[in-house]
Amino acid sequence: MEITFRQMTLDDIDDVLKIEHASFTIPWSRESFYNELVHNNYSNYIVMEWNGQVIGYCGMWLVIDEAHITNVAVLPEFRGKKLGEALMRKAMETAKELGAKTMTLEVRVSNHVAQSLYRKLGFLNGGIRKQYYTDNQEDALVMWVNLR
Repeated sequence: MEITFRQMTLDDIDDVLKIEHASFTIPWSRESFYNELVHNNYSNYIVMEWNGQVIGYCGMWLVIDEAHITNVAVLPEFRGKKLGEALMRKAMETAKELGAKTMTLEVRVSNHVAQSLYRKLGFLNGGIRKQYYTDNQEDALVMWVNLR
């Protein structure tokens, strides 16, 4: 399977929205992604392609020396093939290249599959954000990793 990574462009928004809607109960809007790409000087978005098809993406904000993952997802039919791990490794590498020393993210406390992946990549538990998710008031586990 030939996987490539590149920076997300405005032309990718439709493909990213398909992944977003297949992955999250409260997906981001077209306007949210547009604003991230056009107006947010702190954002950096990567897409993952297979044979020219966008099959995953990861967004982050880079503030001073910290990268905060905003969202990361892979199309359901491509899950279970270590592609989420490859995408996260690429995001971590990109953040480090851009000067980040640490990376953080929030993950649902019930999402043990994602937590396992993040732990495999060196992330540690940092705390709980109570009722973080607005769809069901589920708590978020905050996780951190040192990139240096």
